[in-house]
Amino acid sequence: MSQPIKLPKWIDVGVIPALNILAALAVSALVILALGENPIEALDVMLYGAFGYEEAIGYTLYYTTNFIFTGLAVAVAFHAGLFNIGGEGQAYIGGLGVGLVILTLDGLLPWYAILPLAMIGAAVFGGVWAAVPGWLQAYRGSHIVITTIMFNFIASALMVYLLVNVMIKPGQMSPESREFAESAGLPMAHQVFAVIGIDVSRSPLNLSFILALIASVLVAIFIWRTRWGYAIRTVGRNETAAIYAGIDPKKTIFWTMALSGTLAGMVGINEIMGVHHKLLLNFTAGYGFTGIAVALMGRNHPIGIVLASLLFGALYQGGAELDFEFEQITRDMVIVIQGFIILFSGALAYMFNPLVARLIGRLMPVRD
Repeated sequence: MSQPIKLPKWIDVGVIPALNILAALAVSALVILALGENPIEALDVMLYGAFGYEEAIGYTLYYTTNFIFTGLAVAVAFHAGLFNIGGEGQAYIGGLGVGLVILTLDGLLPWYAILPLAMIGAAVFGGVWAAVPGWLQAYRGSHIVITTIMFNFIASALMVYLLVNVMIKPGQMSPESREFAESAGLPMAHQVFAVIGIDVSRSPLNLSFILALIASVLVAIFIWRTRWGYAIRTVGRNETAAIYAGIDPKKTIFWTMALSGTLAGMVGINEIMGVHHKLLLNFTAGYGFTGIAVALMGRNHPIGIVLASLLFGALYQGGAELDFEFEQITRDMVIVIQGFIILFSGALAYMFNPLVARLIGRLMPVRD
C-alpha cells in the first residue's frame, strides 16, 4: 500500500510559498489587464521602481526593515499559538519609548551611546503594551485578537493626546515634538558608505536594517535552540502536553507576548531615531498589519520573514512608480496585490500541496 507523500522541508518553506506568490501575481495581472494596462509593463515598472537605481533600493530596504521587525513579532507570538494583531499599537508605543529617551539625552550623548538606551526604551514600552493583552489572555481568558485590536486604538488615542497636549513643540500647530539634536540620529546608509569612500544616493535606509537582520538571527536561535523557545513551541502545539512537561502555559503566554511587543517596538528605532528625528503621529503607517502577512508568507521562520519583508518592501516602493507611469493604475493597486498575496499565502496557503505531492509521488514513488 502506498503511503501519503510528505513534502520535504525545502519544498514546504520554499517552493510552495513561491507558487503562492506566482498565483497572486497572475491574478493581479488579470486585474491590471482588466483596467486596460499591460501587466508585463506594470511588473517591469514595479521592479525598476524597487531595485532599478540606488535610491529605490534604499527605500525598499528601509521598508523591509520595518516589516522584518513586525513580522518577527507576529511569528514569535504565533509559535505560542497566539495571533498578535497588535503590532501596530506596539510599534507606536515603542516609538514613544524611543522618543522619550532621545528627547531626554540628545545633546548630552552621541548616537552610539543613545542607541542601546533607545532600544531599551522601545523594548520596554512595546513589550509592556503587548504584555497586558498577554496577561489578560493567560489569566483572565480574554481573547488575544480582541484585546490586541483594542490596544491598537488605545495606542493611537494616547499618542494623539500626548503630542497635542503634552509633548508638542511650543509655538507650533503641528502635533510633533521638537526635532532631536543632529548628533542623536542613526547614521544613514549614504553617510556610512561615504566614510569608506563610496558615493551612494540619499535614502531613508539607516543602520537599523542591520539591527533587523541581527534580530532575525537571534529569534531563530531563541525559538529553536533554547529551552524557552522549546517551551513556547510546546505551548503553541499542545498546551496539555506542555503542562505534563512541567511548563506553565500562563507564564509562557505572558512572556511571549512581551517579547513579541519588544520586537514590534523596534520599528521606533528605524522610524523615530533613524528617519524622522522627532516624535510624530502615524509614523507606523500600517507596518504592524503588514507584518501579519509577512509572517504568514514567511511561514513564521526568520529566513522566510526576511525574504517576505523584502517582497513587501519592493511592493511598497515599486508601487509608487505605478501611480506615476500608468493612468489607470494608482498606488492602491499595491494594496490589491498585497491582498492577493495574503489570500494565497494565508487562506489558500496549501492549495498547491496536493499537486506538488502528486508530482513528487511520480518522480519518487513510494514502494511497498
